[in-house]
Amino acid sequence: MLQRIQSLFLALVAVGMGGMISLPIWDKTALDTTQSVHLTALRLIHQQGTSSVITPVWYLTLLGALVAALAAFALSQYKNRLLQSGLCAANSVLMTIIMGLVMYFVFGKAKNLFDPAANGDFGLGFYSLILAMLANVLANRFIRRDEKFVRSQERMR
Repeated sequence: MLQRIQSLFLALVAVGMGGMISLPIWDKTALDTTQSVHLTALRLIHQQGTSSVITPVWYLTLLGALVAALAAFALSQYKNRLLQSGLCAANSVLMTIIMGLVMYFVFGKAKNLFDPAANGDFGLGFYSLILAMLANVLANRFIRRDEKFVRSQERMR
């Protein structure tokens, strides 16, 4: 039973990271609609009228794909719970780095391009990153609970 639950959460990590890669992360539009800023996992686009400045942020995609691949690999390692737990810990570190980079681009770079008082709107990509982080925490929790259960059953023999 616990194995199915942890598999579900590991699959949610991979799906959430896929959503972060493919969906918009953050948008902001000026009140007069002459300027806008869009953040995706590939680029930060600042549009001013007909011109745009594109800042590549492809490493968000690379890190997101790495997290999804690690979650998929951890999904197949159900017989080695210690390795699964280590992979979930690595995913936690990588997702924290991704979240830090997203916050840097939103609040450090993009917010001050125009109208610093306006905050902008987080998109579905940001919320799928949060979903993936929560699913990773829960997967790691159920992996540890499963390991504890198996060790207690070995003591009974």
